[in-house]
Amino acid sequence: MARTPSTSGTATPGCESRLAEVNRIDQAVYAAVAATPTPRLDGVMRRLSTAANYLRLSVASSAVLALAGGRRGRRAAMSGLAAAVATTTIVNLVAKPFGQRRRPNRLADEVPLARQVPMPHSRSFPSGHAASAVAFASGAGHLMPAMSAPLHVLSALVAYSRVHTGVHFPGDAIAGAILGAAIADITTDVLDRRWTQA
Repeated sequence: MARTPSTSGTATPGCESRLAEVNRIDQAVYAAVAATPTPRLDGVMRRLSTAANYLRLSVASSAVLALAGGRRGRRAAMSGLAAAVATTTIVNLVAKPFGQRRRPNRLADEVPLARQVPMPHSRSFPSGHAASAVAFASGAGHLMPAMSAPLHVLSALVAYSRVHTGVHFPGDAIAGAILGAAIADITTDVLDRRWTQA
């Protein structure tokens, strides 16, 4: 009698092979970024990456929106911050422990010292900076469409800065951005309904 293939939580050989290929591409792109000399960009990316710590860029952006945008700006700021805080919480308490991916080895890939920021102690997948930056841009841009493009450009730069400074693989940043956008959709929907009922 033929045996039925196991449907337990283990990945199939074909799936494992595809994941291994994706991982090799991810690491190759990381190594290529590390090997590309960008002396004029290094300091900018390092400062941007540091500025995004602890949601500081999101808080600063929300202050500008609230002060300059009137009632809509205040709601956009609140929506963006709610999305960013929810995303940061979910990434740090759920996604990173589940992901279990180690941080890149900057020494092995010879990431230039001029672009390095302190290596976080948390897991690598997904990027919390990318997730929260995209979540803020999506949450705020939902209520202020005119600000959506510049905020998303800023969030993309933050995401890239984490790869440039050597603390994340590109896949970490991409996954973080997708997760941040998804969580922002949920939080903005909740806030929209609350404001409609108020």
